[in-house]
Amino acid sequence: MKDSALSFDDALQRFLLDAQVLLTQAQECLQHLDLIENDPDACRGLDNALDSLARQAMHLDLREVAHYTTALQQLLAPACHGGCLQREALPAVGECLTLLAWQLELVDPFTGRLNLDIGEQLVLLGELAKVVQQPFAQTCTYCDEQGRVCIHPPGEAADDGSSSRY
Repeated sequence: MKDSALSFDDALQRFLLDAQVLLTQAQECLQHLDLIENDPDACRGLDNALDSLARQAMHLDLREVAHYTTALQQLLAPACHGGCLQREALPAVGECLTLLAWQLELVDPFTGRLNLDIGEQLVLLGELAKVVQQPFAQTCTYCDEQGRVCIHPPGEAADDGSSSRY
């Protein structure tokens, strides 16, 4: 029987392989959207790839990747579902996916942590939010202290229950 460290290592390696496939799918959908604006299949594919990536990262408690991917998916979901992901938004989406690809390369293969400043994430997500005309809330105090993108609904307490957005 394997110990839990080996099990996590195996699961992390599987995740990183799956994540590359999902990221490639998301990038292909973005390229398709550049050719055919608001194509419903490409929008759905982009949304599904990001959603799956975020869920898998959450399942493994890869917080940094999970939070960033979830924030990205949540910003894009209304435009993808509403068929209004405008061509002008595609460069910002591309930059977000490029950062995600870079982050996946830098995930510690033993711990799953990504010890990076979230400043670039916040800038890119903020720019994307403007282009897709979606609100992008600032991080709550707890998430800011933890150095991660906040995905808590407004007014909901963060992980430790001690903070809110206000």
